[in-house]
Amino acid sequence: MHATSPTPPQSANPAPGKPVANAGKPKLDASSWPLIRRLLLDQGRQHVRGYLVALALMGVVAAMTALAAWLMRDVINRIFVEANYAAIWWLSGAVIVIFVVKGFASWGHAVMLAHIGNRIIAETQTRAFDRLLSQGVGFFADLTSGELVGRIQKGATSTRDVLNLLATSIGRDTLTLVALIVVMVVQDPAMSLIALVLMPIAAFVVKGFVKRVKKVVPREIAGTVGVVSALQETVQGIRVVKSFRLEPLMRQRMVHHVHEVEEAANRIANVASRPVPLSDTLGGIAVALVIMYAGHSVIKGGQTPGEFFSFITALLLAYEPARRLAKLNVDLSAALVGTKLLFDIIDVAPGESDPPGRPALEVKGGRIEFDNVTFGYRPDEPVLRGLSMVAEPGRTTALVGPSGSGKTTIVNLVQRFWPVDAGRIVIDGQDIAAVSLGSLRDACAFVSQDTFLFAGTVGENIAFGRRGASQAEIEAAAKAAHAHDFITGFPKGYDTQVGELGTQLSGGQRQRIAIARAILKDAPIILLDEATAALDSESEREVQRALEGLMRGRTTLVIAHRLQTIVSADRICVVEAGRVAEAGRHAELLAAKGKYAHLYAIQFRDPQTLS
Repeated sequence: MHATSPTPPQSANPAPGKPVANAGKPKLDASSWPLIRRLLLDQGRQHVRGYLVALALMGVVAAMTALAAWLMRDVINRIFVEANYAAIWWLSGAVIVIFVVKGFASWGHAVMLAHIGNRIIAETQTRAFDRLLSQGVGFFADLTSGELVGRIQKGATSTRDVLNLLATSIGRDTLTLVALIVVMVVQDPAMSLIALVLMPIAAFVVKGFVKRVKKVVPREIAGTVGVVSALQETVQGIRVVKSFRLEPLMRQRMVHHVHEVEEAANRIANVASRPVPLSDTLGGIAVALVIMYAGHSVIKGGQTPGEFFSFITALLLAYEPARRLAKLNVDLSAALVGTKLLFDIIDVAPGESDPPGRPALEVKGGRIEFDNVTFGYRPDEPVLRGLSMVAEPGRTTALVGPSGSGKTTIVNLVQRFWPVDAGRIVIDGQDIAAVSLGSLRDACAFVSQDTFLFAGTVGENIAFGRRGASQAEIEAAAKAAHAHDFITGFPKGYDTQVGELGTQLSGGQRQRIAIARAILKDAPIILLDEATAALDSESEREVQRALEGLMRGRTTLVIAHRLQTIVSADRICVVEAGRVAEAGRHAELLAAKGKYAHLYAIQFRDPQTLS
């Protein structure tokens, strides 16, 4: 049962959730440089040695490219003009050496950047995941898993792309361009001025495409998130999809998001490629002007053919790095959008604070007291309204009442998934808000009707109850949960894979594994949220036997709709409208003929009790 939609209380922790709201609509800074500077400090500085090695190798590539252009002067003058046979051999050998060195240097910097990029992806994904783990349960209420997966994946690759773009642009392209310009200037300064005068025009025009890219990229990311979400929902809900014949609808949703991604990607490609015709045109004009000027100069004898060909070779070789540099701002802007989305997650303040120095919870008996507790998931919408109740140590306290009355909220607050708005929760005289969060949760074992099993083996899922548990301890917990027999009936026993979300097991089997996990934890406080609600009668009987062993001698809070499962509880609290309406043992409450008696009569169709 759910008291209400679990939306986090904004007043309690306004930071979590807000920065990552409005997926796909990030607002970049007026300038991209603050984000780039942060990347260089956060990520680039950690890999400065690797980047310096890559930069040195790219410097070698630039030098070899410029040297190849320079050699064209001697190739033309010595071989084709002077007909020097000896020059053929040493120039040919020099060309081979140049391209071998260039090839190995290109390979080296590409491998180095790939390794650094993969390390950056791993680091940023880990940082984002760590930040997710530091959030409270409420943080995840308004975000789908597909949205988070899409943001983290896209953001991590975008972070790598930004740094690699900067490295290759500064290293390979800028150094190559500078080296080739030096060759051109040495050959003919005036001709160099003619060739380079058009470059500012290209840079000015490209600037206009940046804003368009920033508008389109978020749509592509939002579509990617939609694809991931649609795929996850279809896979996880495949039985519902098949049962209700929802295949056409699921396909329609997927196609919509796929087309959204396709359309946005095409628009990005169109915008990002628009500088190409401009750069080609300006490059052609520059080459034509150089040919006109050099042609007159060579004919008049002011230049040798070798100098002209060396210059034109350098100019043509400079075309590709110049074009990549012209597109740099566009490519950077596209990558920075994804990076900003990742930082929106990383920058969210931790939702669960556990300052150092807080004392550990000391559970002596396990007495839980709610002292005038008020709480709401949304401002001005209280779920609990001054609720006061006590769960006595070593006893079972059952919570019953209509849906939406606040029963699940009570269990959530015991584990401090959310902070209370007013009042306090006390365990053995200690306010849970004042003790360390880890010690509080170590003292609680939780079993829900929505049993969650992790991908892995049966044994691994039980072992999550206590890391480091031996195989004997795992099997002892399974026996106590009445799960050992069916587990050993599997061909692989405890090494049987449970499948995603435990889909390879029946509902009763999953529930008993969850109970075994709780038994292995050996916590003094047990929290049960309708642990048998979704089971058939036979499975319920087996699970109930397992629960009795788990609850024995421990403080237990039980949420139940089936009243027959809690008639033997030491205390039954009827929760209604966020308060305890009445409390007592089963017989006492029936005799009082109040709200509990009414609920009991409805379930068991007892007209005498109803009267």
